[in-house]
Amino acid sequence: MTEVDILNKLENHLRNLKLSGHVGFDSLPDQLVNKSIQNGFVFNILCISETGLGKSTLMDSLFNTNFESAPSPHTLPNVKLKAQTFELQESNVRLKLTICDTVGYGDQINKDDSFKSLVDYIDQQFETYLQEELKIKRSISTYHDSRIHACLYFICPTGHGLKSLDLVCMKKLDTKVNVIPIIAKADTISKTELQKFKAKINEELQANGVQIYHFPTDDETVAEQNNNMNSHIPFAVVGSTEFVKLGSKMIRARSYPWGIVQVENEAHCDFVKLREMLIRTNMEDMREKTHTKHYELYRQRRLEQMGFTDVDSENKPVSFQQTFEAKRSNHVAELQAKEDEVRQMFVVRVKEKEAELKESEKELHAKFEKLKKDHAEEKRKLEDSRKKLEEEFVEFNRRKTQFSTGHTLTLGKNKKK
Repeated sequence: MTEVDILNKLENHLRNLKLSGHVGFDSLPDQLVNKSIQNGFVFNILCISETGLGKSTLMDSLFNTNFESAPSPHTLPNVKLKAQTFELQESNVRLKLTICDTVGYGDQINKDDSFKSLVDYIDQQFETYLQEELKIKRSISTYHDSRIHACLYFICPTGHGLKSLDLVCMKKLDTKVNVIPIIAKADTISKTELQKFKAKINEELQANGVQIYHFPTDDETVAEQNNNMNSHIPFAVVGSTEFVKLGSKMIRARSYPWGIVQVENEAHCDFVKLREMLIRTNMEDMREKTHTKHYELYRQRRLEQMGFTDVDSENKPVSFQQTFEAKRSNHVAELQAKEDEVRQMFVVRVKEKEAELKESEKELHAKFEKLKKDHAEEKRKLEDSRKKLEEEFVEFNRRKTQFSTGHTLTLGKNKKK
């Protein structure tokens, strides 16, 4: 009987008992809340848009602060991601917020690989977390989780539908992150055009199979509100860093010659809806979905790439240890086979080298014998030449002597006469 079968059997035999008095474990939710407040929270947002659509302004408006973001140039050769982490506190709740900006997105002439940097960045954060999980000595409780929990995709308010780049990018990201499309600078188009634009966007998203993030409706306390807000996606938002005096209040707004657009007025834009859904109602759901859905999918793929599986070839459950031991044995066997192959290859190469050296030695020996023979022949010739010269020298001296004797006799005869 496998471990899974034992657990299922135990669950089927669980007994429900009534308490005869108060025990105290009903305080567990309070303990959890206190612990969470003590540790603080982490939330990471990825903002994707072309340069100049108001990413930084919207972030300042959402969190009611000034992140002091520097303006981005339009001349970058490729897309770069710039992540900044901030410590925020509201009442006694601390939030470590990371805002990741896409610098240069959509500014290149060739936009084919604009999404690649985004996908690589998200995968890198998953990989970093996975490596931390796989450590023998882990520190998950103190580890800074950099996985992206929400992706705000800013759509240019053209009124004509989504660009090809928008569809390709969101399709590449929908299985890796919670994608929330929003229409940037929504005060540049009329309300009638805006409604048609929203319908066109939703139609194109559905036609291309893009799975955007929908606010959960399984929780009865927020089901009605989330269901209503899902019908407003994509949110048409307006951001501003300016405050305008309206009556006795200073409100965040954008001033125009014909009037003002109030950022927090739901009749003017969907900013309040976005803030309510993103921060006040569903932030924890996005954190949870990132861990239980997107990260789990990445983790599953990576472990499968490493060769790990939950079942064997006969579809029977197999433990992580068994898989590891099997992989280790296979790896050792492969190393041994590789070692034997290298050793055999080394022996063959040594024999080939020995044969080459022997052949070279034979050639050198033959060359030496030839040179030796040539040298002996040359020496013999020189010896013959020397003997010949000596004989000629002896003959020359003989003739010289003979000539001298003959000449002396001739002179003596002449004197006697």
